[in-house]
Amino acid sequence: MAYRHWCGECGFRTGWLSESQGEYQQIQHYARQHPGIPPGGSVEINRKNPNSLGCLPVLGILFLLLILAASCRR
Repeated sequence: MAYRHWCGECGFRTGWLSESQGEYQQIQHYARQHPGIPPGGSVEINRKNPNSLGCLPVLGILFLLLILAASCRR
C-alpha cells in the first residue's frame, strides 16, 4: 500500500510513499510552512501496488500480436 498525506492548512501533498515517510514529510512541511500549528490534514490510501506496471504488459502483448497478425497476412 502507499499513502499520500495532505496538509490541512494549504494545498501541499506528499507523493505516494510508505506511511512513515509520508508522515515525516508532512511533519517537515508543517515545521517549515506552518510553525506552531500541529500537523493535521488527511491521508489518502492507495491499496494497489504503486510499483506495479498496471495494464502496460497487456498492451505490449496485444501490440506484438497485432504486428504478428499484420506480418502473416502478406
